[in-house]
Amino acid sequence: MSTATPATTRRLPLAGVLRLGRPSDIWFKPAFSVVAAVAPPNLALLALGRLDLAMYTMAGSLCALYGHNRPYPARARTLARVVLGMAGGLAVALIAASLTTDAVVLVTVGALMAAVQKVLCDATRVGPPGNVVLTFISSASLFAPQTLGQVPGHVGLALAAGAWAWLVGMAPGLLRPHGPERRATAHALNATAAYADTRRTGPGTGTGTGTGTGHDRARAAAAAAVQAAWQSLLATGARTDRTRRALEHLVVRAEVALAAPADADPALLRGWARALRGTGRVPRVAGADDDLLGIDAELSLPQRPLWHRLGPLAPLAARTALGCALAGYASLALGVGRPYWALVTAASLYQANVTLTWSRGVQRVVGNLLGVLVFAAVVPLAHLHPAALVLCCLAFNFGAEALIGRNYWLGSVCVTPMALLVTEFARTQDAGQLITERVVDTLVGALVGFGTAVVVTNRRAGDRIEHALGAVERAREQAARLLAGPQPAPRALEAARRTLSAALADLRATADAASGEWWQRALPQERVVLAEQSGHRTLAATVRRQGTHSWDGARTTEDVRP
Repeated sequence: MSTATPATTRRLPLAGVLRLGRPSDIWFKPAFSVVAAVAPPNLALLALGRLDLAMYTMAGSLCALYGHNRPYPARARTLARVVLGMAGGLAVALIAASLTTDAVVLVTVGALMAAVQKVLCDATRVGPPGNVVLTFISSASLFAPQTLGQVPGHVGLALAAGAWAWLVGMAPGLLRPHGPERRATAHALNATAAYADTRRTGPGTGTGTGTGTGHDRARAAAAAAVQAAWQSLLATGARTDRTRRALEHLVVRAEVALAAPADADPALLRGWARALRGTGRVPRVAGADDDLLGIDAELSLPQRPLWHRLGPLAPLAARTALGCALAGYASLALGVGRPYWALVTAASLYQANVTLTWSRGVQRVVGNLLGVLVFAAVVPLAHLHPAALVLCCLAFNFGAEALIGRNYWLGSVCVTPMALLVTEFARTQDAGQLITERVVDTLVGALVGFGTAVVVTNRRAGDRIEHALGAVERAREQAARLLAGPQPAPRALEAARRTLSAALADLRATADAASGEWWQRALPQERVVLAEQSGHRTLAATVRRQGTHSWDGARTTEDVRP
């Protein structure tokens, strides 16, 4: 029985919300990609004297922000879906704008679209920047003067720019076709090496089930990195490539180190990770012929239907729709001419739980307020010539993607002036009015959006923990039954180990998300801890039974060229 006590609210954090982290290893890729995608269409429109159309080409160009962590075959599909989704949202918004000028109706349409975009992006795990860019495009388009006859041409411009963005996103694959998989594998190796370094904090059983906070964080980070590496490698659905197969062997070694950290060799793990940098050869692990027994079974499993993944996101959809609508209505009530700014602010807040939503709200407000100051300083330069306006927008596009990985607020310092400058493509506007309206809409959107997150409860968070606990227990029992047998089939034992590993990673992610949610029944924290401890002990026993825990023979025997 859990001894957890019921909780109604949790303390909202302030310390650390604005702390800067380390930049992403590939921060320059989205930064340069968005510049390469935005510059040619905007410069072409500048030469033609039609910068008023830049709003539509930028809708397609911003699709270049997506998919940078995905393998190139999977990235091709993701970018195509993003471009089509962007064009669909833009078309709906432009048609609505051409049929009515009623601001209340337009805000309602924008809020419903924001909710759909949020749940679809979360369900498909499209990755950063998620729904925010799509919501910004569709919401701004709702308030663009439009006729039905203009809609096909404007959507066509967006699709053409989106096709160019697709080419920009895929171009690096010509030089480094396995770059995303190599990075994901290296991250998994480094994360499990860091976890193995904490093995002395365990209770001496060799299972690495210590209770120290640093130890637990390292284990959770390593598990997440290993799962991300598998998702990257299996995203293409094929294993015919020798390089990808060699990378899979390395992820298996990371997975083994996660299961039995006391037996792992952190130096060897880090050495393999270093070897994956650049375009050098991929290390091939000795004695790894049987490492991939469980992968064929996983590849053969059917994916969960999309509607099954949408169900748990219903509370988030309700929050987004209601929060965005109320933020837009409040902006209209205050007489602000661009209520979509408040709508987009609210849409950008919603994260996995209320606590994370609060943190994002603080970051958004701080970043936007600093951003309007940057806009005030830059706008005289941008008004000198249309070319200066285009170049300033390009600079802020680069800065936003270069900085946002360190903290959301820092990227917002560049996103805000860029968004304000985009409104000047059609005509020069009063800077003071733009600044005032942006500040008001930021505050309104953040306050109303967060208030809605508090009021609209997510009772399903506790149910998801129960489901995750059940999955861990079933996977652990299956592995334990195989271990109890005299000679378990290697393929079955490997599949059971990987199933249990995935279930434990999902349990940790689910518990972390639920722990920041408000107004729900007490969470079974004790059961989660016990399930994790017993699960990791079973994983370690499975590794030892397989005979894959010895690191003496796990040395590089040959290299595989990329």
